[in-house]
Amino acid sequence: MAVSRTVIIGCAGMGNRLGLGTTKALVEVDGKPLIVRHLEMLEEEKDIRIVVGYQAERVIEVVRKYRDDVLFVFNHNYRETGTGASVALAAKYANEFILSLDGDLLVHPEDMKKILACDHEFVGGGIPETDDPWMLQTYEENGKEFVSVFSKNIGIYEWNGVTQMKSQKMQNGTGHVFQLIEPYLPIPFMELRTREIDTINDYERAVEWVKNNFQ
Repeated sequence: MAVSRTVIIGCAGMGNRLGLGTTKALVEVDGKPLIVRHLEMLEEEKDIRIVVGYQAERVIEVVRKYRDDVLFVFNHNYRETGTGASVALAAKYANEFILSLDGDLLVHPEDMKKILACDHEFVGGGIPETDDPWMLQTYEENGKEFVSVFSKNIGIYEWNGVTQMKSQKMQNGTGHVFQLIEPYLPIPFMELRTREIDTINDYERAVEWVKNNFQ
């Protein structure tokens, strides 16, 4: 049975650290904008909401060329608020679960299948790859791994912004997505291969990853 899910993709931020003069969702990796790479893998999902702010018109234009049934949600305070505020804005009247993805992320296609097959809450992370990561601390219980803490400097895994949560838990917040999740920890952990693009170094590594067929 299909999971009752709303997919929320946060694309409101300015991407200042990257310095390419474009919102990160529109950064092209191997000739294709990041947001389009997401949409290709989310083809079967019925309820997709994209939160826009900086360069909103450009994001909407690119998305509409690819798919015309996406709901756009405006975060007009994108300069002052974090990713959590964007998710909370888009979470109104959502389905049972919210799958939250960042617009500046590349997800391994096989791992996206694993995400979309999941019918419970999880927090996603992987081997640290970015220049400035938030970390996840985890523990094992009965053969399963759980996220216990988000940390700036301690942990095995890097938090990559991918999470699936019951939608009523994601309705309020102005900070980051992980701050919406923190009150509900521990939550099952899902290891995912991703590349987040915050800096030029991150971008170059991501391009290399795609060109090497996600190896």
